[in-house]
Amino acid sequence: MLEVIRKNMNKFVDVLIIGSGVSGLYCGLNLRKDLNVLIVCKDKITCSNTYLAQGGISVAKGVDDIPLYIEDTLKAGRYKNDLEAVETLINESMVNVESLIEMGIAFDRNEDGSLNFTKEGAHSVNRIVHTKDNTGESAAKILIDKVKKRENISVYENTHFVDIIEKENNCIGAMLIREDEQINVYAKAVVLATGGIGGLFNNSTNQRILTGDGIASAIRHGIELKDMDYIQIHPTAFYEEGENKRKFLISESLRGEGGILTNIKGERFINELLPRDVVSEAVYNQIKETEVPYVNLDIRFLGKDYIINRFSTIYEECLKRGTDITKEFIKVSPAQHFFMGGIKVDLDSKTSMKSLYAVGETSCTGVHGANRLASNSLLEGLVFSRRAAISINNIVDYLEIKVFPVERLEKSWDELQEENKEITVRTIKEKGGKLDDKLFSYR
Repeated sequence: MLEVIRKNMNKFVDVLIIGSGVSGLYCGLNLRKDLNVLIVCKDKITCSNTYLAQGGISVAKGVDDIPLYIEDTLKAGRYKNDLEAVETLINESMVNVESLIEMGIAFDRNEDGSLNFTKEGAHSVNRIVHTKDNTGESAAKILIDKVKKRENISVYENTHFVDIIEKENNCIGAMLIREDEQINVYAKAVVLATGGIGGLFNNSTNQRILTGDGIASAIRHGIELKDMDYIQIHPTAFYEEGENKRKFLISESLRGEGGILTNIKGERFINELLPRDVVSEAVYNQIKETEVPYVNLDIRFLGKDYIINRFSTIYEECLKRGTDITKEFIKVSPAQHFFMGGIKVDLDSKTSMKSLYAVGETSCTGVHGANRLASNSLLEGLVFSRRAAISINNIVDYLEIKVFPVERLEKSWDELQEENKEITVRTIKEKGGKLDDKLFSYR
């Protein structure tokens, strides 16, 4: 990015979606085909946390499973969840997973053709659909393919979101930087799908580009936030020396299939399928007590053929890092993984600013409470981005594109990015978020 922005230009669309993860793409696909839609990606369209998601997508296995699924979600979230949002998530889980199947995603199935459900931490029953251990990538590829075939949807890759454009508490567009040009996009509705905050941490499983850009914009404009201190640490990231690089996630599904955690003495120290915050704390305590920066995860007893077939991605990635998980322990340590807080939204993903929606990890629907239940993230992205699209479809004909003059940017993108990070970190700390631990501190 050049330090000086050469010029600015205006562009007009019906709906602007900022972000190319599951929530942004699925929102776009659920919008009416007669609407002019622009999806903006900070990097390549494939560079999202969705692409990294391994475990799967939780889904109610039927009406009888709904009450138990609700209770599992509430318990994992320490009962800090928004009950109505949880009920919405779970009641609409089946229709959205069925939608993915209709689009062509090939979830793993049993010999009789039924879906193969797996189990992860804090789930009472097996209710997670998956494609081996690369469910997010499979879903992303399907959604990206569908988006590219939609004549009404355009995609801008390598385009930086700077800020929303606001007039009298009404979002009328956003400022972007693309190929050293400032583009002011005016729209009837804007959807923030900018992802989480993992790029702010020394150790995170997230894409490094995810630095809370949407949240920083919300802070600047006084948009209501929620649960900014709720940050999830995943207990099992592949241990590698060095900081400030993305950590490879070792999916909770390994523990769901029987994987055992032991300390360097070979002692099992925790029930591996307790909620993530509990397991993470136990792992971290072992690291402090033993002064060894990792613990061991053992799945060797599952057998080589099963491991390579069920966990092909993890097997190959660990092998690249010098560990054969069919023969050796997997060294793991905690890493920042998910942000439960964010921009406060209602059940239709509306923010406190008119014509502005937020979906996915940048939003706070309240479904996760203080700790997200495993494999509820992709589902949240599906359910609430679809609801956002339905809301926009219903009101867009009554909205107008409004233009408000915007001055040319005088700062480089790098300077603006640092401002975003500082604004977001300061706000999280003010709300009580723990960012000062050496393992997880802001870089």
